[in-house]
Amino acid sequence: MTALPRPAPLIPPPLAPEDSPERCSPAPRRQTARLFRDAPLLLDCGLPVSDVRVAYHTYGEAREEATLVLHALTGTSAVHEWWPDFLGEGKPLDPTRDYIVCANVLGGCAGSSSPGELPTLRGTDAPLTLRDMARAGRALLEHLGVRRVRVVGASMGGMLAYAWLLECPDLVERAVIIGAPARHSPWAIGLNTAARGAIRAAPGGEGLKVARMVAMLSYRSPDSFAQTQSGLRAPGVPAITSYLHHQGEKLQARFCERTYLALTGAMDAFQPTDAELRTIQAPVLVVGIASDQLYPAAEVEAYARQLPHGTYWQLDSVHGHDAFLMDPGGLPGQVGAFLGGGAALPSA
Repeated sequence: MTALPRPAPLIPPPLAPEDSPERCSPAPRRQTARLFRDAPLLLDCGLPVSDVRVAYHTYGEAREEATLVLHALTGTSAVHEWWPDFLGEGKPLDPTRDYIVCANVLGGCAGSSSPGELPTLRGTDAPLTLRDMARAGRALLEHLGVRRVRVVGASMGGMLAYAWLLECPDLVERAVIIGAPARHSPWAIGLNTAARGAIRAAPGGEGLKVARMVAMLSYRSPDSFAQTQSGLRAPGVPAITSYLHHQGEKLQARFCERTYLALTGAMDAFQPTDAELRTIQAPVLVVGIASDQLYPAAEVEAYARQLPHGTYWQLDSVHGHDAFLMDPGGLPGQVGAFLGGGAALPSA
C-alpha cells in the first residue's frame, strides 16, 4: 500500500497565554521542556534527534521522588482533564502529598515533538518505539530533578510502563499497569493494521475518523453498548451509529493522523520476551478488566505471572477496556494502596 504522504512538518501552535509556563496561575498548566540540545537522543531506528520538545503537566510540590502518569493512545499530559477519579486530594494521585508528572509522549500531538518534526527515514516518518518514548521521558525527569518514580499507566500507558521497567530499572520503584499486555496479540495488531489502513487510504481526516470508530468498538463491550447505545438517536439513525460518527468527528478535530500511525506502530512493534519480563525486579500491580475485548483479562493476567514481583487484580465492569476511565469501581483504592507500599486485595 502506498505510504501516507509526508507534508510540511505539523508544528503545534505556540502555547496560549493562559498555558504559558511564565504565567502564574493556580490552575494546572501545560509546560514545555527542550531536551537533547547538547547530545542527541538516539532512536532505536538509528537516527539521532536533537532539540526535542516535551510537553508536560506537574501537580504538587517538586521533589526528587515522583509519581509518573503515562497516558493512553489519544491522551494528553493534562491528567486533571481525563482522570478525575484518580487525581485530587485523598485520591491515588494526591498533589497535597506527592509530586505527580505526566508528559505527552515523543511523537504525540499535544505539545511534544510530533512525527513531522522528527528526522525522516528513507523519506517517511521515522518509526518510533516505546523505548524511545521512555528515554525521552527519562530526560524530562532529569530536567525536573526527579531521581525515583512510581509509574502508573493504562492502555498504551500500561504498555509504556513495561518499557520503562525494562529501559529504566534503576529509576522505577514500583509500577501500576492497567488494562495492558506486555506485547500485542495478533488480534490487537490486526485492529491497528485496519486503523492504519483506513488512514492511509483516506488521508486528510476521513481515514482517522474510521480508525477511531474501529478503536471505539474494541474499547467497549457488547453489553456496554447494549446498555448505553440501544435504540435510535434520531429517526432512522441507530444510537450506536450516531455515537461512532460523533467519536470519529471529535478525534479528527483534535488529533494528528501521523501521530496515530506512529504510536500504534510503536505499540505493535513492542514485543519483549518472557525472559526479559522475568528480569523486572520492581513490584508491579497488573490490573485486568473482566469485559475487556481489546486486551482480555486472561491475557493481561498471564503477563502478570511472568513478573517476579507481579500482583494481579481484576476490575469487574461491563464497560470493557474503557472501564478504567468511565467505571473504575474499586480501582482507585487498589492503586492508592499499592502506590503507598501496600499490596492489592483479591478481586471482588
